[in-house]
Amino acid sequence: MTARSMFAGLALATVLATSAQAQTPEHAHAQPADEQQVRTVVTAYKDAIERMDVSQTPALFWPDSEIFENGGVEGSFAYYLEHHLGPEFVDLAGFDFRDHQMKVEVDGDTAFVTETYTYHITFKDGARAPIERRGTATSVLRKRGDEWRFDIYHSSARPFRPAA
Repeated sequence: MTARSMFAGLALATVLATSAQAQTPEHAHAQPADEQQVRTVVTAYKDAIERMDVSQTPALFWPDSEIFENGGVEGSFAYYLEHHLGPEFVDLAGFDFRDHQMKVEVDGDTAFVTETYTYHITFKDGARAPIERRGTATSVLRKRGDEWRFDIYHSSARPFRPAA
């Protein structure tokens, strides 16, 4: 093989690779739009928790979703809402997230989300001391059709530890 034919082959391979990337602009633009949609879903859930109004949150989770919290298996979001989250809000006066950070990675129709935050809870009766915790959440969101929703949601929290 001559140097000229090797150069021609290399040039052709480069053109084909560049052409293949250029032929899929919808994929190049879909990821940022998908990432924004995922961020919107995650933020809507966080905001609903802060408002202590979770009436619209079922639309953020697929019916076959799975919820895990602090080492426990909570089941589907519908079960979690009815048996855990909903009843907890009855006693609360406030729930505030602070220092919320979110990282999103979209891979096709799957998104991986990690969140870190602190939260502050106050109670209506005033007899209980406020709770402040450092928390994390890891989520998998799936896109079905044109819609992103939570498929798996896992959160955990711990008390603040004194500085060393």
